Amino acid sequence: MTTTDFPKDFLWGVATAGHQNEGDNVHSDTWFLENVTPTIFQDRSGKAANGWERWESDLDIVAAMNLNAYRFSVEWARIEPTEGEFSEDALAHYEAVVDGCIARGLAPIVTFNHFTSPHWFAARGAWLDEGASELFARYCGVVMERFGDRIALAVTFNEPDLPEMLTWAGLPDFIVDLERKTLEAAAISAGVERYRAGNVMLHEDFPGMRAGMTAAHAAGKAAIKAHRPDLRVGLSLAMCDDVAAPGGEAMRDRKRAEVYDYWLELARGDDFIGVQNYERLHYGPDGVLPPVEGAVVNGMGTAVDADSLRGAVEYAYEVSRVPVLVSEHGVSTPDDSIRADFIAPSLAGLAKAISNGVPVLGYCHWTLMDNFEWIFGYSPKLGLHEVDPDTFERTAKPSADVYAGLVAAARGV
Repeated sequence: MTTTDFPKDFLWGVATAGHQNEGDNVHSDTWFLENVTPTIFQDRSGKAANGWERWESDLDIVAAMNLNAYRFSVEWARIEPTEGEFSEDALAHYEAVVDGCIARGLAPIVTFNHFTSPHWFAARGAWLDEGASELFARYCGVVMERFGDRIALAVTFNEPDLPEMLTWAGLPDFIVDLERKTLEAAAISAGVERYRAGNVMLHEDFPGMRAGMTAAHAAGKAAIKAHRPDLRVGLSLAMCDDVAAPGGEAMRDRKRAEVYDYWLELARGDDFIGVQNYERLHYGPDGVLPPVEGAVVNGMGTAVDADSLRGAVEYAYEVSRVPVLVSEHGVSTPDDSIRADFIAPSLAGLAKAISNGVPVLGYCHWTLMDNFEWIFGYSPKLGLHEVDPDTFERTAKPSADVYAGLVAAARGV
């Protein structure tokens, strides 16, 4: 990998998310769902990685890795903890993070909705509520008014296609049943008829939630552009690299049509499409093929394949025809040697996609440090750094040094 493989203005970063990293997101729907009985969540987020308090030293870590970008989410639940009331403390905090990025030479890539929303919004039915898009746009406008002049890229939604993707994941029936029971318990506890959330979703709600998020993306983008017409806005999709073995073409194409294509076609009107890739799946006539014997597998049980990033990026561009931001990419594994060995060939594949004509804005590795991985709690390990659960001390894994070295070489620093 050389400096000529990537554009000079290429964004090299890491990605994080507020609820997973900050801790104590007590006014959010996810926090509420973690604390009802029964719950689909294996752990409660609690202090998470205590990123709310440690953000300055975390930005120092990012800058020390030779990076020039940092993707993070602003938490709607912190900014508008009560409907119509906006928190000066939260806005000041996120403004300080943005300014802290700029002071360290890091382009702030801001996600406006990384799954979590305010508790009051979920109690209204979330994206099923007829006023959802206007409420989201109002929040986006408040954020933009405060520090939108200083952010580099805006991501409205993180993985709005994830519910459809999970229907292809072969989850056991008890998971679907427990999701329903979690939402029913939340509705009872909140005293409402319908409690809905962005990352615990019922199958019958998929069409309505998709429609609601589509309208909210359009309204949010309009609110962002009203403040800064030049700011590039897009959304980020969960994307496997789906490959057809002989006879598997129809299965692969059906998966693409059901999961990605709606959003990729919508993105044709955006400034970029975010790609979040963690695996390559091979499809035969009857579905996903198992890993070959002896393959190195990730925490999802699928083979680790560094070329998956190239394949996902090329498909995203083929359909959307807009520039691509790799907004997340990584591997779930407790064995950091797998992660360390995975990064260089993945980036070589990305360079190949660029040479094949795909305009790529940047690459953000998921994630800076081990954190709260939603319903799976703290078991999955995807970080470049370990976090002590008691002191929250960050310790670099070998993969962090590998990534930092590759970026230094690519940037010529």
